[in-house]
Amino acid sequence: MSPIVKLLAQRIALSLLLLLLISMVIFAGTIILPGDVAQSILGQSATPEALANLRKELGLNEPALQRYFSWLFGALQGDLGTALTSGQDITTAIAGRFGNTLFLAFWAAVVAVPLAIFLGLLAVRFKDRWPDKLISAVTLASISIPEFLIGYVLMFVIAVKLRWFPSVAMVNDSMSLLEKLNAIALPIAVLTLVVLAHMMRMTRAAILNVMQSAYIETAELKGLNAFQVIYRHAFPNAIAPIVNVVMLNLAYLVVGVVVIEVVFVYPGMGQYLVDHVSKRDVPVVQACGLIFAAVYIGLNMIADIVAILSNPRLRHPK
Repeated sequence: MSPIVKLLAQRIALSLLLLLLISMVIFAGTIILPGDVAQSILGQSATPEALANLRKELGLNEPALQRYFSWLFGALQGDLGTALTSGQDITTAIAGRFGNTLFLAFWAAVVAVPLAIFLGLLAVRFKDRWPDKLISAVTLASISIPEFLIGYVLMFVIAVKLRWFPSVAMVNDSMSLLEKLNAIALPIAVLTLVVLAHMMRMTRAAILNVMQSAYIETAELKGLNAFQVIYRHAFPNAIAPIVNVVMLNLAYLVVGVVVIEVVFVYPGMGQYLVDHVSKRDVPVVQACGLIFAAVYIGLNMIADIVAILSNPRLRHPK
C-alpha cells in the first residue's frame, strides 16, 4: 500500500471512530439531562398511569445500551426517529431545514473566503504599515464581539433605521434567489465578520512564513514586484495551512449558525434544534447533534486530505 493511500485510510478511519465516540457522548448527554420526557409531553396534570404508558410507548423503560444501538443502527439507515412533541418523522423535518442552513453557510462562505484571502494578501503586501494594522484591528475587533450582539446592532442600524434589508430572515421555496439573498443579507454579514479575522490572520501568517524561503529572495532578485512575488510564489506554497483554516471556518459556518438563526428567526437546523431543546424533545436533539458532528468531522477530514495531497512532506512522511 502506498504511503498516501495509507494516510488517507487512517484519516477516514479516525474520523469514523471519532463520530462513533461523539454519538455515544450525544446519547449519554441527552439521557442524563434532568427532567422527565413523558412529563414534559403530557404536562403536570398527567396521571401516573398515563406517564407509565407513555414511557413504555416511547421505549424509555428499555436499557440505555439497547436504546443506543437501536438509535445508532436507525441513524445509519437514514432513520433518525420520530419527534416526540409533534409525531413528525425527524429525517423529513430536518431535510428542508438542513438545506436552509447549507444555503446560508454557502453564501456566507462565498463572501467570507475570497475576502479573507484578499485581505490576508493585502496585509502581507503592506506588512507593518497602516493597511496591515487597520485590517488587523478591524477584523480582531469583529471576532472579539459576541456574534449575537453584532447581529442585534446590524439589525437595529441597517434594518430598523436605514431599512435596507429585512430584520427577520424568513425564506421559503416560493421566493426567487434574489429575494432569498435579500432576506439573508444581515445573517451573511454577521457570519462574515465572525469568521473573517481567523481566516485572514492565518492566511497572513502562512504567507509570511513562506516569505522567509530562499526561492522568494530569488524571485525578488529577478525583478518581480512585491504583489507578484506574493501571489505567484508565496501563496501557492502556503495553500495547505490556508485550506485547513478555511475548512475549519466552513465547518463553523454550518455548525455554528445556531445563534445567528435564532437571532434572525431563520428557518434552519439551529432554530429547529433550539425549539425542540426547550420542549425536551430528545430524539430531535440527538439527531441534530449527530448531523452537526458529522458535518464538522467530515469537513475537517476533507481539510486533512487536501493538506496531504498538496504537501509532499505529508505524502512521504519518512
